[in-house]
Amino acid sequence: MGTANTYTELELVQGLKARDQQIFGYLYDHYSPALYGVVLKVLNDENTASDVLQEVFLKIWRSIDKYDTEKGRLFTWMLNIARNTAIDSLRSKGHKLDQKIQELSNDVYLQTSQLTVQPAVDHLGLSKVLEKLNKEQRTIIDLAYYKGCTQEEIARVLDIPLGTVKTRMRNAIIQLRNILKQL
Repeated sequence: MGTANTYTELELVQGLKARDQQIFGYLYDHYSPALYGVVLKVLNDENTASDVLQEVFLKIWRSIDKYDTEKGRLFTWMLNIARNTAIDSLRSKGHKLDQKIQELSNDVYLQTSQLTVQPAVDHLGLSKVLEKLNKEQRTIIDLAYYKGCTQEEIARVLDIPLGTVKTRMRNAIIQLRNILKQL
């Protein structure tokens, strides 16, 4: 399958579906830093994040047959598994909304240098893309994506109407799509 330990996305998917442990090892080695960064951002706890990361890779291994190439890239699918697993972990432990919400003064952008996985995550250019959103949109994306808040929770935290949250989120997603199309 690949040369010099480099695999295409198709080779990765085929290898995972064939239960190839070498492919799985490659996937873990190359994608765990980025996935760990997402999990850590949601949980804000290194020990829990490490445990959740293991759970994420188990879910990837067990549910690779559910991955649909028509719906998106493998990495995006894995990121969603990581994010959702981290949010499930937060909610299962009964964290209160107040514990999930930190001061939002560009938390995502200013504190990324503290993450040990910064170089691996930064190659995605996510922070640069998010910087192109206005502050209101960044705040809503941060609360929804990284903190796992529902739209109703965001409305309560920001003390704005639910309709405003929905509009800002929709506009942010549309703007992100346009930005990503230009890349």
